[in-house]
Amino acid sequence: MSEEIELTEESSDDCCSPHNERKSHHSENTKRNLVSRLNRIEGQIRGVKGLIEKDTYCDDVITQISAIQSALNSVSKILLEGHLKGCVLDRIQEGDMEVLDEVLVTVHKLMKK
Repeated sequence: MSEEIELTEESSDDCCSPHNERKSHHSENTKRNLVSRLNRIEGQIRGVKGLIEKDTYCDDVITQISAIQSALNSVSKILLEGHLKGCVLDRIQEGDMEVLDEVLVTVHKLMKK
């Protein structure tokens, strides 16, 4: 029974283990970078809300929204790169080719925007 506990604890570190809830395994530096970017985006969104409340000229609001979309795309690119180099690579090396379909669905979602 102690072997089962050890295996469970070991697999909990694996972001893509089919037996656990999947989790990412970003470095602390990457997490800080992503959180910082998302905090800035959050501030930009509050700013756009304020612009709308002040009846700011539509073109100016749209320009700000475009900047937010660009910032979100940058966050997505960082996450996708980490996912491909980490989770996806690990799962392919383990013989789990289903991950390719998952990635294709994700890329399709990103490209629709």
